[in-house]
Amino acid sequence: MAGLLTIVGLGPAGPELITPQVMERLAAAPTVRLRTARHPAAAVVDAPSFDHVYEAAERFVDVYKEIARNVLALAAVDDLVYVVPGSPLVLERSVELVREAATDMDLKLEILPAVSFLDTVWSRLQVDPVEAGVRLIDGHVFATAAAGQTGPLLVAHAHANHVLSDIKLAFEEPPATAIILQRLGLPDERIVEVAWADLDRELEADHLTSLYLPEVAEPVAHEFVRFDELVRTLRDECPWDRKQTHASLRRHLLEETHEVLEVLDARAALADTELDPDLDDHLAEELGDLLYQIYFHARLASERGSFTVADVARGVYDKLVVRHPHVFGDVDADDADTVVSKWEEIKAQEKQRDSALDGIPPSLPGLALAAKIQKKAASAGFDWDGGVEVAYADVEAELAEVREDPSEHEVGDLLFAGVQVARRLDIDPEAALRSAAQRFVSRFRRVEVLAGSPEALAAADESQLTAWWAVAKSAESLAD
Repeated sequence: MAGLLTIVGLGPAGPELITPQVMERLAAAPTVRLRTARHPAAAVVDAPSFDHVYEAAERFVDVYKEIARNVLALAAVDDLVYVVPGSPLVLERSVELVREAATDMDLKLEILPAVSFLDTVWSRLQVDPVEAGVRLIDGHVFATAAAGQTGPLLVAHAHANHVLSDIKLAFEEPPATAIILQRLGLPDERIVEVAWADLDRELEADHLTSLYLPEVAEPVAHEFVRFDELVRTLRDECPWDRKQTHASLRRHLLEETHEVLEVLDARAALADTELDPDLDDHLAEELGDLLYQIYFHARLASERGSFTVADVARGVYDKLVVRHPHVFGDVDADDADTVVSKWEEIKAQEKQRDSALDGIPPSLPGLALAAKIQKKAASAGFDWDGGVEVAYADVEAELAEVREDPSEHEVGDLLFAGVQVARRLDIDPEAALRSAAQRFVSRFRRVEVLAGSPEALAAADESQLTAWWAVAKSAESLAD
């Protein structure tokens, strides 16, 4: 039978801010654990801490998960008091995890009130947080948590200079100054207003450091917020935008997608790390046009009360977290194939589909559609051993059938068999055919030059065409 798990806070500074109720509970507890002994009031608690977890883990998310597991395991066999800095209900991720898990366990949970570091902050700043509308932000996730906010912002967990550096770099138009609050309530407390450029250089941040931004002229993610407002304005005031529907925009979405692909094809010969200012500017422009289409469709949906662009972002964020348990959970995945397999497994559980082939968009280009169907069927176990030789044999068999019956049906089977060759060689058939088509265009243009005129090209016999083609191929080889 699980015991009683009591979670208490040490307050923001010295032992004098620990509440009498917490002190009584600590004195009577059979088992006590500290999240960390690195706190000014921790010395009054004679109990082991989880500081060793911080030393062993690489990421804070792993630290809090491991601490929560240990706390729940201890509480499952006996009464336990779990002690955290400050207040248990203010930016305490380990407490959040414990509370979530406790609902699924036969575990009694009690959280005692405690003084938060926030009380000391408001006292020192002489700020009413409700009247001022202060938003509390976790410094570990500042760029996302502060998106769209214009302040005032109080940033906690600014425990290291690299966190301050990340915050500093999150703004395109930063505020002129910021107020650093350190070790409030202790004899060596510091409250320093610093120039923004010196945010990560003025002092050494520690676990009792926070940051106050009274006003932010340009919010984090300002450009996305501004863009969303532009789409809204165009929809309201532009005659062309007003008349658009999901159906009328379909063509534009397809066109913008192909224009992005065209630039990506032009970059294909370059490494991803290689700069090409002209191509990169072109890619940024085309991605912007595609982004406009996404925002536009979200705007139409918001008008009927369905969803907003924020819901789109939130949905894909949540989906990517769930489908990456090897990053955000306890699943091991050491290679890309394992990641893909796990992705498909989670996706199947989410979608509850009747067939492994459900969910494939029928509007995909033919080669891409065939490749997707084959991969899905193979992942479900419908495949044969033998590697690419199996595909070669299929191509030969289908080619023989085309010779016997040169119909659309048999030609389709031959093309489908060709896609299997690409799949087993791990080649994208759509990209391979597009590359072949581009090579043909390049060679044919050279043939046109060699012919000199359309009339000469049309009048040339097969031997002349073959000679010109050979020259065109040779010129391509020299160019490469």
